[in-house]
Amino acid sequence: MMGCMPISSAVLENPKSDRIRHVADLASRHTRRKIGKFLVEGPQSVREAVRFMPSAVHDLYVSASLMHNSHSAAEAIAFEADREGIYVHPCSGAVMDRISADCQGIAAVMDCEAVEHVATKPIDERLAADGDGRGGLVAACWQVRDPGNAGTIVRVADAAGCSGVILVDDCVDVTNPKVVRATAGSLFHIPVVRLGVDGFFGWAAERNVHVTAADVYGTSQRPPIGLPDMLAATDGAQTSQTRAVLFGNEARGLEEGTVNRCDDVVTIPIYGKAESLNVATSAAVLLYAFAMRSAAR
Repeated sequence: MMGCMPISSAVLENPKSDRIRHVADLASRHTRRKIGKFLVEGPQSVREAVRFMPSAVHDLYVSASLMHNSHSAAEAIAFEADREGIYVHPCSGAVMDRISADCQGIAAVMDCEAVEHVATKPIDERLAADGDGRGGLVAACWQVRDPGNAGTIVRVADAAGCSGVILVDDCVDVTNPKVVRATAGSLFHIPVVRLGVDGFFGWAAERNVHVTAADVYGTSQRPPIGLPDMLAATDGAQTSQTRAVLFGNEARGLEEGTVNRCDDVVTIPIYGKAESLNVATSAAVLLYAFAMRSAAR
């Protein structure tokens, strides 16, 4: 059982104070851009932020009632944050509600620059460190706007062992609170890079990355290949080439010109009566299929 918290017993009780107002304002993209900080909500995400990026965490806000509950995840996270030198603020329930209605009693303020990358260096470093001859896997999203989809793709990419996620062109802000929640902490495990269209294809060409478009129809230049056929074609093949799977906008998919710049097109067969799969589900199917194929070699 944990003992008394080695943290100040002073409790923040005024939800209208300037400090709490500034934290709550991080829900606004304008405020995040202005001060370079964002909010992490909920025990799982905050725990992973504290564990994997403690130097980027400025403050931790936790419900005072949870800090004296030895069975709560929040108390354990607060202890860990304190050991890392992160200032922990016990708060009243009203203050936590003002900070976020979705924080489940715990939230953290972090530097945006810790998770926002505009160069591929962190992905390149992971690919170079792989060294097992199987090649790497990267998830890429073109104009994905829904925060739930974007966050889920980051989470899936992390689980599938991808070296990173590339947000291509005008995608949702990765520090959007809904994106951060949907990643369930994976945002602090895997690099997320933002590039323009030319920057993405330039990176792929320079690094000899094979770009596979995830698209139902393909084009006359790039007809779609069913996922089972694509996997069968690579069965037993030994390659160290990295594959980037490019997913399109939720409503419009990928533009024809963008598809034509890819090396090939993969489509997921529909065996039932559903018309299609959403982009996050498609990402889960494809990234895991390619990851398992690579692991089986």
